[in-house]
Amino acid sequence: MKTANNWYVITGAPSSGKTTTLIALEKKGYKVFYEWARIYIDQEMKKGKTLKDIRKNELQFQRKILKLKVDFEKKLPKKQQVFMERGIPDSTAYMEMCGMKNDSHLLTALKKCNYKKVFLMELLKYEVDYARTESKEEAQLLDNLFKKSYSDLGIKVIKVPRMSVEKRVKFILDNL
Repeated sequence: MKTANNWYVITGAPSSGKTTTLIALEKKGYKVFYEWARIYIDQEMKKGKTLKDIRKNELQFQRKILKLKVDFEKKLPKKQQVFMERGIPDSTAYMEMCGMKNDSHLLTALKKCNYKKVFLMELLKYEVDYARTESKEEAQLLDNLFKKSYSDLGIKVIKVPRMSVEKRVKFILDNL
């Protein structure tokens, strides 16, 4: 059963400004949580692994990230207002990109996940960084898959247009 909560998701393709927007929200005093994939990659790199080592089996990597998100959300207080970078349904899009549409762990997690609203950040200029493996074309495909993964669950998705960080933050806060 889905429990009502006060959680907002900031999602979108790689290079859509999610992290930058969350940093700005955090500076305004809001509670934010950053993307589990990047946290995990950073932890593994500190142990000496390369990105290639970490993501050599992409489906296994995506299952690990899904587990981290599920475990995190189980502990998160329902009444606490939070903004999180990516939610469980983002895993739907990433697993679909791996050719896995009906992963049993994902289907179980999707039955319980719920968010007050989801803000889908419009893609900005695509930039490669140390943790990204997607091409520009894959990033654009992911953008469409994210919207579908939340909408299919009946979760309201609000598209956040390209604009300055300050305007994006105001747009999000005006649409809570």
